[in-house]
Amino acid sequence: MKPIKYLLESIIIFFLFFIFKFLGLKYSSYLSGKIGLFFGPIFRSKKLVTSNISQALPNLDSKKKVKIIKNMWNNYGRILGEFIFMKKFRNSVPNKYIEIEGKEILEEIKNGNEPVIFVSGHFNNFELMAMQIEKAGVNVAAIYRPLNNIFINKFMERIRKKYICQNQVKKGITSIRRLLQFFKSGSSIALMIDQRVSEGIKVNFFDKEAYTTTIPAQFVKKFNCRVVPIYIERLKDNTSFKIKIHKPLNFEKEDSIKKITYQLNLWLEKAILKNPDQWIWTHNRWK
Repeated sequence: MKPIKYLLESIIIFFLFFIFKFLGLKYSSYLSGKIGLFFGPIFRSKKLVTSNISQALPNLDSKKKVKIIKNMWNNYGRILGEFIFMKKFRNSVPNKYIEIEGKEILEEIKNGNEPVIFVSGHFNNFELMAMQIEKAGVNVAAIYRPLNNIFINKFMERIRKKYICQNQVKKGITSIRRLLQFFKSGSSIALMIDQRVSEGIKVNFFDKEAYTTTIPAQFVKKFNCRVVPIYIERLKDNTSFKIKIHKPLNFEKEDSIKKITYQLNLWLEKAILKNPDQWIWTHNRWK
């Protein structure tokens, strides 16, 4: 039954991608945003999204919550519409779609030949993080979660490897070993730290314990490496972005896994609060 379901889903998605190619980036992003706004609440639990926002922002009134949810679904949809234009995002010269703050930090990492851990969350078009790191000349490997739909996943994996980041590490049992191999060979690591992971540990996130990945903390403990947070903001024209490379975080080697992970969660909270409607609230973080 699932293969048939995935096949039907892939036909719809590939048809949309075909239409998007003709519409161009601006109109595809707009249309896909409207699609996300309409269909998002059908496929994802409204109760979960509302509960997550209430947990993180308990003092927010209902009107603002509704606005955040609507903008989130619009943003979610836009990400789908923009995926087919990754080549344009990467190759535009000068790049009129992406503004980078903190280029000097990437340059220093590149010239220092010292691998770091880049961390971020699902802010706006999160695919752009690894793309810009690699484009800056920094050797990097990105960890990703494969889609359940095998047909769409194969297509997206090709796009990711060709235009986003050549070194893709599939999330799973062997991912840590693969990341270690890349890191020991001098490659930095890029990953999202905002999803619930069963293999993580419970750490405070908006004042309530949530399972959180410990991969950055493990690398800090093993290699005494730096962690570089990155925030991606969608700008007012909706098809351009500002990527902020934050100054590297330096932890003490004696810091515990839990302490390091908690400090990263604190950074994540601040990043979410900057633009609450530009983060994806559909992850079941406090399960």
